[in-house]
Amino acid sequence: MADPTLEQHLFDELTLRKLEQLTLVADRVRAGILKGDRRSRKRGSSVEFADYRDYAQGDDLRRLDWNVYARLERPFIKLLEEEEDLAVHLLIDGTLSMDWPSDSYDLNKFVYARRLAAALTFIGLGAGDQVRLTVLSAGHETAWGPYRGRRSAVRVMQLLESAMAGGTTDLNLALKRYGLKSLRPGLLILISDLLSPNGFKAGISNLQANGHEISIVQLLSPDETTPAIKGEMKLVDVETGDEAELSLDNATVERYRRRLYSWRQETAAYCAKRAIHYIPVTTNMSWHELVMRTMRVQGMLR
Repeated sequence: MADPTLEQHLFDELTLRKLEQLTLVADRVRAGILKGDRRSRKRGSSVEFADYRDYAQGDDLRRLDWNVYARLERPFIKLLEEEEDLAVHLLIDGTLSMDWPSDSYDLNKFVYARRLAAALTFIGLGAGDQVRLTVLSAGHETAWGPYRGRRSAVRVMQLLESAMAGGTTDLNLALKRYGLKSLRPGLLILISDLLSPNGFKAGISNLQANGHEISIVQLLSPDETTPAIKGEMKLVDVETGDEAELSLDNATVERYRRRLYSWRQETAAYCAKRAIHYIPVTTNMSWHELVMRTMRVQGMLR
């Protein structure tokens, strides 16, 4: 069984119990042939009792047949027909723009992204899904997995804790490159601020063409959505080093907020047309609220 102390470094015991009750939802992607804890949503599939197998450490205790245990004093897990696993791909933007704000750990986008990825990984592993994590940064990928089973949770937590943001990347190119890999199509969740000069749409289209079902969680920090700075200043792009001098007054900040709103609305419309889940998030929203409420309302979790 996984050592809970590392998991509790990110999640307390109560949160872990709540995460264990959740399942990632895929509506259209092909499911795998391995037996998992996921019930098939295909038309005509059966979720009736099929057989028993011996309990193995790490199995979901909700699947234990307590009546059989009382009679035989041995733990058995109930198996259902047409149970399938799901390939889950978690892509984390690891560029320097995600390492912001640098002076606030709790509001930092990359910290938030790793916490969210850890929660979704824990949910997927608990459901018997096959989970692969990838950090996109500086023109290359750092990939881990695929992993299956709750026993992998400690390893995943260690990897996420050690991950660092840095460098630049062309998000479109990175997504296209990922789509060209000979990977099993599945539920793909991109966690990013989407702040890439060449955008992301071509890369997303490539991923969909390769059979992936897409969800996008866009992270921005509070000072990116509602700038509090005013006056004469020089802005420096943390990834490219490009500089711009400008004067920020109330009117300029208001124009910025309107453009940001329009960008998010355009992104939402693009995603809606392509059946992509899109959730814009500001990092002062707790990741707990995002997972337990918002993603469930959106149909990404149940």
